[in-house]
Amino acid sequence: MKEGLELEKEETQKVHFVKIHAPTEVLSRFSEFLKLKLPLKTVKEQDQIVEPEFKLLGSIRNFFTCKAAQLDEGLFPPPEHTLLYEYSRDKKDLFDCKNLHSSTNRIAIIHFILERQRFSNEEHGRHNYGIEKLLQEGVYNDAYALHDGQFFKPGCERNLLLTEWGSANKWLKYQPLDNVKDYFGPKIALYFAWLGFYTRMLIPPSIIGIIGVIYGWSTLSSDRISNDICDKNNSFLMCPQCDKDCDFWFLNKTCTSSKFNYVIDNNYTVFYALFMSIWAVLYLEMWKRYSAKLIHRWGLTDFSSEVEHARPQYLERLKNSQCKRYNADANVLEPHAPFWRIKFPSYFLSYSIVLLFISLAIITFCSLIVYRMAQRATSSFLSNQKFLLHPVTAGVLDLLVITCLDYIYTNYLAAFLTNLEYRRTETEYQESLTIKNYLFQFFNYYSSLFYIAFLKGKFVGYPKKYNKIFGVRQEECNPGGCLMELSIQLAIIMIGKQIVNEVLELSLPYFKKTISRIKNTMGLSRSAEEEKLLPHNQWTEDYHLLPWTNNSLFLEYLEMVLQFGFITIFGLAFPLAPLFALMNNAFELRMDAMKLLKFYKRPNPQRTNNIGVWFSIMSVVTKIAVASTAFIIAFSSNLIPKLVYMTDKYIKATTNTTDLNGYLNWTLARFNTSDYPEDSSFSLNVTTCRYAEFRNPPEFPENERYKRPLIYWKILAARLAFLVIFQNIVGMIQTIVAWAIPDTPLKLNDEIKREKLLIHETLMEEEKKKIVELASKCAANGSTQHEIINEYNVHPDGEIVRRRVYGRPVDEDTLYPLQEDRTSAV
Repeated sequence: MKEGLELEKEETQKVHFVKIHAPTEVLSRFSEFLKLKLPLKTVKEQDQIVEPEFKLLGSIRNFFTCKAAQLDEGLFPPPEHTLLYEYSRDKKDLFDCKNLHSSTNRIAIIHFILERQRFSNEEHGRHNYGIEKLLQEGVYNDAYALHDGQFFKPGCERNLLLTEWGSANKWLKYQPLDNVKDYFGPKIALYFAWLGFYTRMLIPPSIIGIIGVIYGWSTLSSDRISNDICDKNNSFLMCPQCDKDCDFWFLNKTCTSSKFNYVIDNNYTVFYALFMSIWAVLYLEMWKRYSAKLIHRWGLTDFSSEVEHARPQYLERLKNSQCKRYNADANVLEPHAPFWRIKFPSYFLSYSIVLLFISLAIITFCSLIVYRMAQRATSSFLSNQKFLLHPVTAGVLDLLVITCLDYIYTNYLAAFLTNLEYRRTETEYQESLTIKNYLFQFFNYYSSLFYIAFLKGKFVGYPKKYNKIFGVRQEECNPGGCLMELSIQLAIIMIGKQIVNEVLELSLPYFKKTISRIKNTMGLSRSAEEEKLLPHNQWTEDYHLLPWTNNSLFLEYLEMVLQFGFITIFGLAFPLAPLFALMNNAFELRMDAMKLLKFYKRPNPQRTNNIGVWFSIMSVVTKIAVASTAFIIAFSSNLIPKLVYMTDKYIKATTNTTDLNGYLNWTLARFNTSDYPEDSSFSLNVTTCRYAEFRNPPEFPENERYKRPLIYWKILAARLAFLVIFQNIVGMIQTIVAWAIPDTPLKLNDEIKREKLLIHETLMEEEKKKIVELASKCAANGSTQHEIINEYNVHPDGEIVRRRVYGRPVDEDTLYPLQEDRTSAV
């Protein structure tokens, strides 16, 4: 009330409500204080700002535009081009009074006042301000903005968005982003804009991935390696895969896995890897251009947040602190936390626990590795299917452990650790929370994939001298390679995570809302303050909805950025990953919209001109993906050994072939069973067995027997050379793509310049009119001396500010005050 808000109380039920109204004067005053950009009146030259599109380009665009995806212009008219300018009460005549204060601006202004308004003038309560503080102390049960009507009643904006935007059967339609922005604010609208853009950008890699799988299946019959493995007349006897209760086995048992491995590891693999590396950086650059158009249309291009106020939790923890600093924005002395004495110990403790929990996730993952090694160490009770069942069961267990750790860390531990830190502003708090969560999720979800891609089967040893961990032999890759297991693990974790998230996101809000409604309607709440409440209007209906917090949007971003990592870092092993991500996201986008409209209270609008730290995270992931792809091709696929086999002169001379004939026999080293330790339990009626390694045969002298041959070092050199060449070529292409694509379209830059010029001219004309009126008043009074006009305005903090307007003699030719600096006068 002190700030000019109007309060209306309703006490018809035992739960009382206070409805807040903002008069126009309050909205105007705070629009100026918050520097909101509001629409100006239509100017004559306004239609000339946007240049007409070249006819040929327009025809091409219309040809490739899917008409079925277009929005109904009757329901969502195309946005009109309007000039936006920072609101000023001195220039209120320039602004469009009809569309001046939107619902999101009204909600944002009221929330801003509630956040910073004091409710105690006593000395001991000088930090008692903000609605969050009152909610924490239980003075109020809740504080929320109202939805625009019931979602099931036609005729309101909420129902329109739910039926045309938040419905799964509208998955093909474009999003009404301007309407979403007008209802939820720019921050949430920008998330949905990014999710929709990311989903559309998944279409090209999905098509390329499908083509790759089709190519693999269609050329499977010509694959020499899988044909040799599946040939029953020419099968190889392999050495036992464990030390006890295992026996020799034939290589043709891996026929199915070798065929599966070829589908994802063939001549198409390098092209797919190169395409995905270029696509990732192209996606980021195109998003910057796409978002620049949206941000400009919403008047947030030059947005820069004002100095943020301290969080109530921060002030509460430091209320007894003797160290003070003056906060010019809040016009109060605030407690200050010295870095080394107070902040550093809390940061050190917080991130130490984060590292401890990350270590716990890694230890849990290592236990799964031991489980898989123990499986192989037991008797081969799974017969021929163990090559597929082992990675499947391990993948399912890995998914269960990942999901449990994810739930505990994300919902409890990360927020608890961030609360330990002395984060003054909400931005600092959210950035710290984001970093903690993503660091853990990176290790939690990617550690098993990194192990299979880069470590598994690389340091096994050979039958006479295996490298053991806790007395158990390390896991070996199938002769076809580890890429098949990486593909299975990625598919299980990625698709399983999507299914679990969709089920939880749809079921939990519904059940929470239903339980809350039942409790409040029947008076079954545990809290004595929460009485029976019968919904009969908008505010009682919204009372039962779930609260929307900053963490809610964070979780949505986190899910998608983790998915982006699956696709870019490990997508080479599973070419259909973009396709599954595309199908999930098309459904996810509509479900997120439906969930936000039906199950959650209306969020408080927030201004922003980017997606925050998430863009930087995706940029880092893109660079990691290039190195990961290079390592997977070099060390986990068969590409490099195949190239060496077909190009090495010595091999050509001995095999008299230029294709892969004899390649499988070349990759399998021979071992004399008489060299096994005496305590081995293997059947010794076999003289020779094979194992997947490049080592000297048993016929060599004892000092060179089973050592690395020259060809092994040639292959290693080729792998390292491929790493260097691939990363440099892809890095150079990514740099060229990023340099060649400007962050802001040139056409948009021209529009911004023309808008600024037109706005400047409009303001000049307005100032000229004011100067003429002032000159006329001075002439009427017969005064040539300086006149001072005092205007008194009340600052939002309550401080009276005096502004002086100086009237000086005017040059009638220029209509400017007679002074050297005319710009300052304007």
